[in-house]
Amino acid sequence: MEKSNDDRPRPLKERRSYYDSENRPVPRAPRREAGRAAASGETPGGYRRPETRSEGNDSRPEAIRGNEGRSYDKEKPRYSNRPAPDRSIDMLFGLRPIMEALSAGRTLEKIFLLRGTKNSLTQEINDLARQQGIPVSSVPIEKLDNLTRKNHQGAVAFVSPIDYMPLDSILAGLYEEGKTPFLLILDRVTDVRNFGAIARNAECMGVHAIVVPAHGAAQINGDAVKTSAGALNIVPVCREPNLKNTLIFLRESGVQVVACTEKADASLETGTVDLTGPVAVLMGSEEDGISPEYLRLADHRLRIPMTGQIGSLNVSVASGIMLFEVLRQRLVKA
Repeated sequence: MEKSNDDRPRPLKERRSYYDSENRPVPRAPRREAGRAAASGETPGGYRRPETRSEGNDSRPEAIRGNEGRSYDKEKPRYSNRPAPDRSIDMLFGLRPIMEALSAGRTLEKIFLLRGTKNSLTQEINDLARQQGIPVSSVPIEKLDNLTRKNHQGAVAFVSPIDYMPLDSILAGLYEEGKTPFLLILDRVTDVRNFGAIARNAECMGVHAIVVPAHGAAQINGDAVKTSAGALNIVPVCREPNLKNTLIFLRESGVQVVACTEKADASLETGTVDLTGPVAVLMGSEEDGISPEYLRLADHRLRIPMTGQIGSLNVSVASGIMLFEVLRQRLVKA
């Protein structure tokens, strides 16, 4: 037996009981009922706890005190000040939606079709894509399944965030406006972030248009636009089906093609090549550089001087150096 504070003997099993205002033991309620009572603010004996906060001594922030008793609408967004997420469609799947997008003239980045599938709808997609200069690739089912888990019906397409422009129209417009064409041609630059950085360089240095091949170029998606800091929304991009024909067209239009390659004998800092006239700078991939057939079509070959032990530069860095030299010569001449 133990004694309580009032010196009256209490059984040991009653030590954990509740007591009323007159210090009389109140039996503990079952666990479930105790939970309900706690939620309502009552103790198992029907005794309600006194309020610990009043209007005068409540130290909680006003934003918290003001929310008491408020019923929240579950349909209402919790953070109304946040911008709505971008729900723009950047991928299409299914033969019919892709066909409708092509018929409506939407700019598609590329189309993947299931290898071995041949029917009238896939033939129409191939024909319209060829007319619009959109690359189409035949891929295995694993490739399509990796792109989307939805029912793709053997066809997936990426929607381009930009609209491609025809090179001949841009060149003609530049001559009509009395401007000196300044173009950048990229041969097999496939890294998305490199491409975005190059586009940013081009916009800063005053390039009028970027030319890329229809096949073997970086996909222009949200990452590319973000890396370019929005430059891809400013500088026109021309997608050409055959770069060889494009280089021939530029040379016949009075634009000299200058290739940047470490295999060149002439160095950029010598200033032996006049870059103040109509010029198209040709840059190649980091792995293989510029294709030999394109190098043969270049009017000039220049290399960037380097004194370090590493003999190559990132293509985005190299393009920035080449484009700056063009801008520097033009500013000096002006």
